[in-house]
Amino acid sequence: MASDHSTAANNAVEESPNDTSKLRTFLGILRKFMGVSDIAAVRFSLPAQLLEPTPNLEYWNYLDRPETFISIGDSDEPLGRMLGTLRFWFTKDLKYVKGKPCKPYNSTLGEFFRCNWEVEDTSPPIKHSPNSATTSAAGSVNGDNKVKVSYLTEQTSHHPPVSAFYVDCPEKGIVARGYDQLSAKFTGTSIRVIPGAHNLGIFIELQKYGEQYQLTHPAAYLGGLLRGSLSVSVADTCYVTCAKTKIKVILEYLEEGWLGKTQNKVQGVIFTYDPDSDNKIKIKDVPDKDVLGRIEGNWQDKVYYTLGSQPFAKSKEKILLIDLNPLFPVPKIIPPMEEQLPNESRKFWQKVTDAISNKQYSLATTLKQELEERQRQKAAERKDRGAEWQPRFFTGSVTPVGKPDLTKDGEEALKGLHTGNFKLEPNKELGA
Repeated sequence: MASDHSTAANNAVEESPNDTSKLRTFLGILRKFMGVSDIAAVRFSLPAQLLEPTPNLEYWNYLDRPETFISIGDSDEPLGRMLGTLRFWFTKDLKYVKGKPCKPYNSTLGEFFRCNWEVEDTSPPIKHSPNSATTSAAGSVNGDNKVKVSYLTEQTSHHPPVSAFYVDCPEKGIVARGYDQLSAKFTGTSIRVIPGAHNLGIFIELQKYGEQYQLTHPAAYLGGLLRGSLSVSVADTCYVTCAKTKIKVILEYLEEGWLGKTQNKVQGVIFTYDPDSDNKIKIKDVPDKDVLGRIEGNWQDKVYYTLGSQPFAKSKEKILLIDLNPLFPVPKIIPPMEEQLPNESRKFWQKVTDAISNKQYSLATTLKQELEERQRQKAAERKDRGAEWQPRFFTGSVTPVGKPDLTKDGEEALKGLHTGNFKLEPNKELGA
């Protein structure tokens, strides 16, 4: 009888907690981690009512606006391509501009996620020279044709928690890849999030030009814990570099304004540099003679650029790089549930997601704990066998640092994703 009562309690519809009570509970849990150098590495388990019913691997992608990604290489000039890279950069985290931050499910070892986006190739051309009206006609090349972007990501390590990702757009000859790993510290009023040791940023390759762009991530702050309204702020410096064109960008995010008012300001400089002697880390370090353009604006609103070395305020022409106001994240196209493997994110978490959606939080927590316990059991079994974990789709668990390579299975999975053939053989190691 006791088990019947327990099952009934688990399946009962419970009152949905509001954001304030969620944050109060979350804050109480976080206080236990004061002084811990990296709470992201601890991987503590949260009760289901504090989670958004979204898998971590699905949540962490940089393709909120894929049309800005596919247009990076449209310019026939190096400066135009760097400006295209920056336009993509300011759209990659649109989810934080348009929505509230959330805590998705922690990824499990061997879990993977794949999806497509199909978008019109309509990003407007970028002006790259005072003497030219625009770059080559970005957006008009493909007319009304849809361009497909495919995305594959896999949890490649559990200690530390690391995932590898690969973005592919064969029609435009552009790929992106990297490792996602976060390091987080609770300060008492906010959570400071920085890239982990394996996360060297996003690496974008333009195959037509043989160029690689490295985009490093700045530190971010998750604030509003005390007032019950989460928000993301950025106060750090980050870099975009292309060794082949010898063009570099320094972006400085400025958070606090007059009387501590949040301003979300970003300013930057685009300049020529020597990849073999890359020692410019602040805007003030860059001599005017090397400056190709300047960036200024609000990373949650509008960002502008100027051409030439003149200070931004004195420039005669401030050109709009991106207006984020009308933009919202583009929906993903995900393989049908019946064609997903058991360790594919949506299917893996399906029962937990259904329970949260039905406000059955006790049941969701129980199901989540069962999944986590199963993962611990599998890890213990591998340890007993002396077996080392190997990802299915990417080479190495967390190496090479920065840029993961695809395995044969990874190449086939991406190709199938792009052609619409979602069939994958089960992973025997996972029994999934």
